[in-house]
Amino acid sequence: MSGLYFEDFTIGRRFAPGRFQIGREQIIAFATAFDPQPFHLDDAGAARSLFGSLAASGWHTAALIAGTLARGLGLDQAGGYRAMPSFADLRWLLPVRPGDILAVEAEVVAADAERGEATLRVEATNQAGVLVCRYHAVWQIDSRP
Repeated sequence: MSGLYFEDFTIGRRFAPGRFQIGREQIIAFATAFDPQPFHLDDAGAARSLFGSLAASGWHTAALIAGTLARGLGLDQAGGYRAMPSFADLRWLLPVRPGDILAVEAEVVAADAERGEATLRVEATNQAGVLVCRYHAVWQIDSRP
């Protein structure tokens, strides 16, 4: 999907831009660089934590969700997308583990034509269909020329 414009973001419209799998090495590499907490870095540290075993950083999960959404909706293609100036209500609801496969979905929950903004509820579920992360993103989008 590419070339989306404001008119494409009608309230209630749903997008299913794709899925991704998260690997053990990815989890440790991201945590080493950006979120070096014991439960993201190794099994021994994770075993002593409330998670009990290695878990992905929530920031890593959110970044992978955002990337899947951007690629799946073709935000890098020509079109009306300008920016995501804000997001809110970020919730990490369940740990993401090595090998998990997350499916990303988004629904338009508000649209402001005067500002050229659409608000999307973005969610990711794991391979068992359980919600692991949710947030609201406000996107600035031009109307069709």
